[in-house]
Amino acid sequence: MPHSHLHDLSEDLLQRAARVRLACFDVDGTLTDGRLLFDSEGRESKSFHVADGQGLAQLRHFGVRVAFVTARDSRVARLRGEELGAEVHAGAKDKLACVRELCERHGLALEQVSFMGDDLPDIPPMRHVGLSVAPANVHPWTRPHARWITRAAGGEGAARELCDLLLAAQGHVPALLAELER
Repeated sequence: MPHSHLHDLSEDLLQRAARVRLACFDVDGTLTDGRLLFDSEGRESKSFHVADGQGLAQLRHFGVRVAFVTARDSRVARLRGEELGAEVHAGAKDKLACVRELCERHGLALEQVSFMGDDLPDIPPMRHVGLSVAPANVHPWTRPHARWITRAAGGEGAARELCDLLLAAQGHVPALLAELER
């Protein structure tokens, strides 16, 4: 998200984004398009967007912790999270309890957390964190719990939009771009 788009966002949203030190993401429907693909041997595959991975890597580079919080115990999600240096909490049936435990472990308040989710199990953490976000394809019952809806759908760059918002609101974009000119 270029700086020019920041003026389109509310001051409240920018202030909330500026406070985030832990970015939590549901996986299916948020970091992926929500489809679960299985081969004839029962092996699962998912499609992740490379732009989301770049955004998550940039968040970590600038000191924002990244966590995947998913109810499905997915080996694919674990592998992708490990590849990106994210904490992976797969099989998290109580996502709010998981987020609270992460806050306690890292000495953070819930106001310093963003949570991106798209469906009913994501509502509890979305109701309690400082910045709740959903992709464009969010379920209608979950939509009212998101403070911000991305333009992109899950698995199509939605997570990158949140990453860019956090980086811009925290003033990291000039340093990020300067590093690329070296």
